[in-house]
Amino acid sequence: MMFNVPQFIDVEDKIVGPLTWKQLLWMVGMGAALLTFFNIFEKIPFIIIAVPTVLAFVAFAFYRPNGFPMTTFVFYAILFLFRPKVLVWERPAAGRLAVKEKTETPKPVNVSKQIEPEKLAELARILDRREMITK
Repeated sequence: MMFNVPQFIDVEDKIVGPLTWKQLLWMVGMGAALLTFFNIFEKIPFIIIAVPTVLAFVAFAFYRPNGFPMTTFVFYAILFLFRPKVLVWERPAAGRLAVKEKTETPKPVNVSKQIEPEKLAELARILDRREMITK
């Protein structure tokens, strides 16, 4: 039995022309803000205030930095600005080195490099036993 698997599930439905309902609400909000500014201010101050307002509303409606909606991006930016920034560094447990205080270096002691015959015979027996075990 064959089933249809939905494609493009991350694409929002278009409500009015090419606009989704979120984009439509941002555009309606922009129109309301511009109408309010038009009634409050004269021509020159209205234009000065309207340009950044239009840019902001268009960015919130259409711009998606790193694939996120602009509202999410601004929300995370505000959280970043107001959260305390505490950086804590701990030395890794495996890499801990004991800090040794500097002490006087011991003077070299004369060590004889001669092996006693009993020690040499003991080493030979150990090596012979290992050869027999591995064969």
